[in-house]
Parts: sequence; C-alpha cells; structure tokens
Amino acid sequence: MGPHVGARHTRPRDRAGGRDAQGGPVRAGVPRRPHPVLVPTEEIAVSERALPAYPPDHYFNRELSWLEFNARVLEEAADRSNPLLERLKFLAIFSSNLDEFFEIRVAGLQQQVYAGVEPQDYGADGLAPADQLAAIERRVHELVAAQYRILGTDVLPGLAAGGIERVRFAELTDTERRRVDALFRASVYPVLTPLAIDPGHPFPHVHNKSLNIALVVERKNGSQPRRHFAVVQVPAVLDRVVVVSTHGEGRVRFILLEDIIARHLRKLFGGLRVVSHTVFRVARNTDLTIQEDDAEDLLETIEESLRQRMRSDPVRLEISADADDALSSMLVQAHDLEPRDVYRVDGPIDLTALMALHRLDDFAALRDEPLVPRVSAALAQGRDVFDVIRAHDVLIHLPYESFGPVVDFIDRAADDAQVLAIKQTLYRTSGASPIISALARAAQNGKQVTALVELKARMDEQNNITWARTLEQAGVHVVYGIVGLKTHCKAALVVRREADGIRRYVHLSTGNYNPTTARSYTDLGLFTAEPDVGEDVSALFNLLTGYADGYEWRKLLVAPLGLREQIITLIEREQRNAQQGRPARIIVKMNALVEPSVIDALYRASQAGVPIDLVIRGICCLRPGLPGVSETIRVTSIVDRFLEHSRIFYFENGGDPQVLLASADWMPRNFWRRIETMFPIEDPVLQSRVVGEILQLVLADNVKARELLPDGTYGRRARAAADATVRCQAALQYVAREAAREGSEPHPPFIPIVRRPRTPLGEPAAGAERLRTPA
Repeated sequence: MGPHVGARHTRPRDRAGGRDAQGGPVRAGVPRRPHPVLVPTEEIAVSERALPAYPPDHYFNRELSWLEFNARVLEEAADRSNPLLERLKFLAIFSSNLDEFFEIRVAGLQQQVYAGVEPQDYGADGLAPADQLAAIERRVHELVAAQYRILGTDVLPGLAAGGIERVRFAELTDTERRRVDALFRASVYPVLTPLAIDPGHPFPHVHNKSLNIALVVERKNGSQPRRHFAVVQVPAVLDRVVVVSTHGEGRVRFILLEDIIARHLRKLFGGLRVVSHTVFRVARNTDLTIQEDDAEDLLETIEESLRQRMRSDPVRLEISADADDALSSMLVQAHDLEPRDVYRVDGPIDLTALMALHRLDDFAALRDEPLVPRVSAALAQGRDVFDVIRAHDVLIHLPYESFGPVVDFIDRAADDAQVLAIKQTLYRTSGASPIISALARAAQNGKQVTALVELKARMDEQNNITWARTLEQAGVHVVYGIVGLKTHCKAALVVRREADGIRRYVHLSTGNYNPTTARSYTDLGLFTAEPDVGEDVSALFNLLTGYADGYEWRKLLVAPLGLREQIITLIEREQRNAQQGRPARIIVKMNALVEPSVIDALYRASQAGVPIDLVIRGICCLRPGLPGVSETIRVTSIVDRFLEHSRIFYFENGGDPQVLLASADWMPRNFWRRIETMFPIEDPVLQSRVVGEILQLVLADNVKARELLPDGTYGRRARAAADATVRCQAALQYVAREAAREGSEPHPPFIPIVRRPRTPLGEPAAGAERLRTPA
C-alpha cells in the first residue's frame, strides 16, 4: 500500500467513485484532492497499536482520570473562598462537562461493548470497556450526589442570604402568584404541547438535553379509572429562570419555568387527574461518524450528520429524585436504557441554566472582580502593527492581555493597500466574530483571502458551517482541510509587499481565534516576521489547501508529520544529558497527557534522573512517584477562575534552554488525527517572560494547585506559616496591571527554574469537600 494520510487508519479505504483531473474523487462545490504524502498509513497503524512498554498498572485510565478533573471543578464549587456566583458557575461547568463526557466518551464505550472490542485493543491501562462503564457509573453517582449537596445545602442558601432567592410555587406571595399565572397564560401556555402516550400515540422523540415533564394522568371510565402516561416538553425558547419580584437593589426572587408548568399541568389535561409527574432529561450520543472518503460534499455531509445526531441513541437519563417507580420504569423502557444509566438528582436538572443568575445586575459582591485585560504596550493603539512585528517578536498572554491586537492584526491587513494575501485557520470562533468580518472585508477589498474552516470542530459544527457560507459569499476562498484529519492548529499569515520585497507576518497561538473564550481561557499567541517561520507557515497552508508535500520544516514541528517522534527525541535528549552529568530538566504545561509512547519516554527520562514537572489541567494517564520508574516526576493540576489552556514546553538542553508553544496536547488524536503545530520562542526576552512570568508562578502555586499522587488521588499542597501564598492567576493579573501602569512590556530577568522540594499535601480549602477517590 502506498503512503498517504487522512484515511481511517483501522480499515481499508474504499477508492470507488468518480475522479477529477488529478485523480481525486469528485464532489460538488469544492474539488477533492488526493491525500498529500504525509505519513505512511502502515506507520500510523503500527504506531497507534504500539504496545506500552510498562505494565498496565503504570497507567491511569483516561476516562476515570477525566472524571477526577471534573471532581476538581466541583471542589472549586465547594470552596467557600470563592464568591457565591462563581461557585454556582463551577457547578454549571461541572454539569456542562459531564454532558459532553456522556455524549462522546460514554457513548463510545457503549459502542465498544456492543462491538465486542478485543483485549488487544484496550487502552494502556488494560481496563475493558464494560469495566470502565461500571467504574464511571459508580464515580459519577458519587460526584452528582456531591454536586447537589453543595447546591442545596450551601450555594442556594448562601445566594438567598445574599439577595438571590429561589422560590417554589407554594412560596410565592399573592402578588407574585398573580404575576406568574398571568405569565403562564400569556407566554407559556400557547407554546406547550401535551403529548399522550398510548397505542395510538407512541412515546415521542425527546431531543438531546431538552428538559421535559413526564406525568401519569387518570381518566375515569365508569367505575374503573384508567391511567395513562404523557409528556410535556419545557420550551427551550423561553427563559428558564423567571424573576418573579425584585425588592429594591440587591434582592431578587426567582422561580424555574418547569415549576410554573408543573403547577398548571391540569390546564393542559382538562378532565383528567394528574396523579404524579417528574422532570427528566435525556443525553444522546453526539459523536459524528463521517465517512469523508465517500462524501461528495463535506459541508452537506456534516449538515446531514447533524440532523441524524438529533435522533441518536440515548446514553443517560436524568430524573428528579422523587420520581415514582412507574414513571422511572416507563422512561427507562422508552429509551432502551439500563437502570445504571439513570441518574436521580435532588434539585434542578441541568444546572447550566442557572448561569442566568451570574448575569444579574447589582450583585457585584457575589462575583469575582471583573478582569480588564491590559493592551500590550508593544502593540498599543497608534503604533503600526507591521512596524512593531518587523522590529521584534511580540507575545500576547490571554486573558491578562487583550485579544484586541489579534483582531487589529487582521483588521489592519484587510484595509492595508500593501497587503496581498491573508490566510487563516478557524477552528472555533465567536458569534458576530470581528475576525470573520475582517476576512470578508479583505476579500471585498480585492485581496487574496483563504480561510481554513474546520467543519468537524465538536459542538461547533453548525456555527462553522454558517461562517463558511458567510465567507464564501464575501469572496473568501474557503477550504476544509485534509480528508480524515481535523485542522486544530491556530495560524494566521499576512503577505505584504514592502520596499525591500515580499514579507510574511505570522500569528501562531495555543488557543482559538475566539474573542469570547479569550476572556476566560489562558492562552499564548506569538506575532513574528521571522523569515523561516514565515516560510513554514506558508508551507503549512499549502499543505492544507493544495498538493504540497515533502517540505523540510525549518522551525515548526507539525502533526501528523512526526510531531510525536520529535517530542520523544527532545525527551530523550534530556535523558542523555542527565546520564552524562549535564543540566537536564523538563517542564510541560498542557491540558492532557494520554499517549503511551510519550509517557514511556518520560518514565525512561525519570529513571535517568531528569527532574520533570508536568502541569496537566485535565487527563493524566502517567502515574507519578512510582519507585524506580517515575520518582522524579511531579504532576500538578491548576483549576481556577480561568481555564488553563496554554501549552508550554521547556527543555533544559544541557544549559541552553529551549522553550516551545503548541496547539496540541500529548494525546493520540493530536499526534495522528489532527493537523497541529509546535513552534519555538527564540527571542531571549520572550523566553525569559515565559519562564519567569508564567512557568515560575505556575510551579509555585500553593492555593489552586493540586498534586497527583501514585494512587490517583489529588491533594492540595500544604503551606508552612512562613510560606508566601502564591495563586498564579492572581499573580499574573497583578503583573499585567503593573506593566500597564508602567506602560512597558513585562520583561522579567531570566530566572533559572529551581525545583522546590516536595511538600506534604494539605487539607482542602475552607468549606471544600474532599472529593478524592482513586482513579
């Protein structure tokens, strides 16, 4: 078999069908192209099936490790040092995270069980899919019980004391009740549709994650009453949080929409007696399986897949804790679920709706103080962005610094008469995106504009389809990348004609071109006009849009073009340096560590004595602290106000430190099934900033950092009375404020990273629950 990439690596490719002039299959709209020569399919298949070098008990299970990350989110909800509305936000994030986990990961495990996956295809930890599902069920039930205990006994009472009170219908005043009754008649009742369930009316299709009320109604038939089931959907088009009264500034009472509907059910079923009712919600499998090789038009194929996803298999049923057995059994049977798939909750189902409370006015004391990102002094208003980048590289640290210069970069290029072309990848962006507007305007101004829109960005597929069409209508050349691969790298290229010739200006980032998440995710972006980086980024876009292959990368490391192998080479260099008595050190900050071959390389480096610090926010399958294997490896996780999203890599390199940033975590999907980039920070001033301003503070955090232990539990670091309190996100906000006050870039001196000795693990923060169990 000849070398290619982009196919599903575990099945033969069907090459039947029409061909274009170059031999690629034909589809409507955008011509298909053959796969560029990237990595031989045989290599990829062998690499993905490569057996781990260590026994299964040297690796944590991926799914259970993720659940422990979500447990750390829940700990923030339990932490009484956080403002109450921020604690409510963490409860909502926990719910949102868990939804996606069931929709994607649990659904995938269920499919593996049904397919009878063989033991040789299990993960490095050796846990069978059925055993994983059983462990997930146990842990999720524990965590959900803790979530609602925190909500019901702590957060909601605290909010009520602070002026935001949830009330039930029976607790309304006469004035409030009249107001709610009027609201129901005018705005709710006309939208509702009661659905009977009987032989003539089968159980209705319940949309994914929609909120519904199931009920038992009774009809008198002579002397023998007959009971029937029915369902009413809670309309998603209406606000679920309904403010029923305000009492001056700082006092709000609210009721939930489902409580209003439940109170008025008899109006929907005239002549019938409502015997019982319960609120429920169903989560479905939302993972898209797209046969891209066979697709005539990828955009239309994904649109059809999105329609099919609405009717996909259920994977979880949430019902109210007080639901009677008849309703529970009916819902389980109707959705073909197992009893273990049922989660009874003692409170409102789907806490993401309560985020509406976070947006209420007049409750600043219950929220974090707003962050005002500073504008980079290097790119302050009035300075020409191209002059600045031509003079020196610029680093932007989100959210402490403003995302504005990134928008300004594209805006300026769109209107600059000297700019010939703009090329950009778009994985996730925001509604009313200023970047989309700038790209469209650039095309209308006659520039050559290319946008790589990733249609398969999970949960953003429909948004990206909309943006793709908007850009095409404006004259932008829109492409969807390489068949079988997601384009996950974040890159923008501006080509400009200048007095001394054509010059390339580049922006590379660890995060998306999304102004919304730029306010809540920590990410790093690099502006540079360095010629070799410009050549590489041009080659990257040629790879994504054309037939280019065989390019010798000068600065970038690219997946799936050997990124994993090059990372292992960097790790092994530190291993050799340690063995030869030269300075050796590895520091990695990223979201997830899963790839067994990279974990094995880290184990070997540890066995050679290399000090290794891994700051992994989410999944970590590496087991630290194993005698003779990983004793020099320390793993920490920081969960705080902002989502830690930046990927930073530090290699001591025998005393000549190397600092890199990347769009990729160390997971199989990033190495094999995505286009990713890793890029160097070579400017000594910026290197010092990454090390001295970011990594030093991240490693010193003793407030929000948790350390991973060999048994899979996480614990907070203990602090001696004399130790300074270090909360890295708060410290980085301070650094940004001071730099803005001085009107200069935060350029700390280069500080060699000295590893602190291990400290005992302390107790959770005041008021926090201990949610640790072995992963």
